[in-house]
Amino acid sequence: MVLNMFYVYVLKSVKNSKRYIGSTKLKPEERLKRHNSGTNKFTKRNRPFTLIYKEEYTDNTEARKREIFLKSGAGRKYLDETI
Repeated sequence: MVLNMFYVYVLKSVKNSKRYIGSTKLKPEERLKRHNSGTNKFTKRNRPFTLIYKEEYTDNTEARKREIFLKSGAGRKYLDETI
């Protein structure tokens, strides 16, 4: 059993449909609560958010690489086609 999981997640603003992509060691549902509470400058302005996508990783480096990819043009296209 792997104890230390890392996550990449995508949030979507209910207010204006903007997406937020992040990575975390916390469960994505917990990060969603924190974003909706206004602790992040971008998400504070665009909240409330819903969790629309997540991936699990056993390695933080791989999770960060995936986050960076999803923020790229090819990654945004992948999300548009997948979600």
